Amino acid sequence: MVFKIVILTLLFVVLVSLASALVAMVKGDQSDRMIKSLTWRIGLSILIFLLLLIGQAMGLITPHGLS
Repeated sequence: MVFKIVILTLLFVVLVSLASALVAMVKGDQSDRMIKSLTWRIGLSILIFLLLLIGQAMGLITPHGLS
């Protein structure tokens, strides 16, 4: 259960980072804020992917079918 909460929290942080980049882009901000936000988003997305792979390998999460 804790593993799923960590994954969901990281997904929320990715969305916040994406929203921050959008605000910087809309304002026409010439600083590096948008680039930093998008870099964080990419890094966190890779981390989530790796955590999902590790979680499946360790049996923390199990895939299930649609039926």
